[in-house]
Amino acid sequence: MKKVRILSLLSVTALVTTVLVSVPVAANAAPACDGKSPIQSCVGATSDGAPYAMQVPANFNGTVALYSHGYRYNVDIPSAIPLIGGYKVTNTPEPVPGGNADVAKYLFSQGVAIVGSGFARQGWNPDSAIKTNVELIDTFKKQFPKTTKVVAWGSSLGGVITQGLAEKYPNLVSAVAPMCMADNVEPELTMAGDFLWGIKVLFDPTIKAGNYSAGAAGVAESYADLGKVFTVMGKLQAGISSGAWPDTSSATGKSLEAAGVPVRSALLLLGLMSGLPTQSAHFDSISGPDGALKLSFPLAVSPALAILENGTNAAALAILATQDVEMQAGGAIFDNTKTNYAARVDSERVIFNAALSGNTVIDAMLGALSAANPGAPRAKANPAAVAKMRALHMNTGKINVPTVLMVGLADPITPAGASQRLVDLYAEQYAAEKAAAIKAYQTTRDYKTPTKKLLMLWNTTPANYTKFASTGAPITSTPAAQGTNHCNFTSAQLVLVAKSLVQASSTGKLPSGGALNTAVRKAGNLSTDKGIFAPLLKFYGDN
Repeated sequence: MKKVRILSLLSVTALVTTVLVSVPVAANAAPACDGKSPIQSCVGATSDGAPYAMQVPANFNGTVALYSHGYRYNVDIPSAIPLIGGYKVTNTPEPVPGGNADVAKYLFSQGVAIVGSGFARQGWNPDSAIKTNVELIDTFKKQFPKTTKVVAWGSSLGGVITQGLAEKYPNLVSAVAPMCMADNVEPELTMAGDFLWGIKVLFDPTIKAGNYSAGAAGVAESYADLGKVFTVMGKLQAGISSGAWPDTSSATGKSLEAAGVPVRSALLLLGLMSGLPTQSAHFDSISGPDGALKLSFPLAVSPALAILENGTNAAALAILATQDVEMQAGGAIFDNTKTNYAARVDSERVIFNAALSGNTVIDAMLGALSAANPGAPRAKANPAAVAKMRALHMNTGKINVPTVLMVGLADPITPAGASQRLVDLYAEQYAAEKAAAIKAYQTTRDYKTPTKKLLMLWNTTPANYTKFASTGAPITSTPAAQGTNHCNFTSAQLVLVAKSLVQASSTGKLPSGGALNTAVRKAGNLSTDKGIFAPLLKFYGDN
């Protein structure tokens, strides 16, 4: 293989995009509106100082769409750090996903207003954000008394916020759409933390990987970790081609290298035990170049390259979000002292046996990562900090109002398993509602079929999408494939979600049947197939 250019193309959770309006700093005052037509813009700040933006069309029909943005770093990222350097903390509101003009145009055409908050704090913030949204809904209604319906949607962490709003305050919203939804904080950071721990143990033991110091010192440690991780991922990228392990590898890693373990197999194992997808922005784990590597590339190499792309994102999340949550909780929150990584990959070691270089190599790698190996020290959390982390807002998965979920099947930051968890819980909830309806019928002789309140839209990957140059090297300069990367949705897909929310707010029912199937087909790369099952996050196998 030729050395491929991957790392400079990764998104690494750059979730902040353009917005429609600017905001003042005055808090807890009436919105400042410009009175313009056909779109009136209002700005202001809630009592906690969170800036917000409202846009209301002249044909306002009484429905407002409240959007919650995703995770934003809560610290500035120095320009010297690769890939994400130069980031500045921002609380600019985002009233539609990424400032998408097509989405705003559709909503305005239906007489629907839009509103969004920048929130009072960045980082992991559902507790703060839900309170802000409750106040913002009240503020909007007071400013526009004609308001009769509120629909809420959000992406990534904004999906957690949206689902949490519907769970805690179902009377405030008519329909919701958590998109590319993160899981609760502990499962989410366990996924990212497992991968980062593996990178530290095998490839660079100087990575701190959590348990950061308090204050500015901890922030500096997280910056150093980012630089080290991006550096080692670059070395791994080269090593997949050359076979060489990073020169920073630990004694444990070097012993595996000396035993002939391919670095690609070690990297893949870390991804599998963490639960990362084995399809990524440019690697489908199916396609191979014409010639001698036609079969061996997808079998042995492509899954590792997919983990390289996805794992860089996961490691960045592990560093920045862990440092953030540790700061809130007051100590280390990642703990793998009891994690059985061998059990984690029971099925994957069969499916990816060739890419993992066979059972002997797999057993050697798992032995190196086991708790019995002093060369792979486990991370131990602070119990008090864990208790505080678990006291942060966590969604139960209860579906109270018509709900649309949409997620990429190979999203590396908020895996599809987080949405699958809600699908599974709702199946139980609906079965209980149906049983209650049958029981009621025995008394009343009036059977009322429970209304189905969940629509699952899977953003699927193409059948194959890895492209190769004439030399046989994979091409990574093309846009990320559908169903991959984080919240990688098209305007058509976002508009479909918006239409579903508008319909549900009006009729109380989600789209279904032939009309839904036609809309899904036209939006492209979406499926409502009930046979799709996304693996739950690995955390749930530990409990």
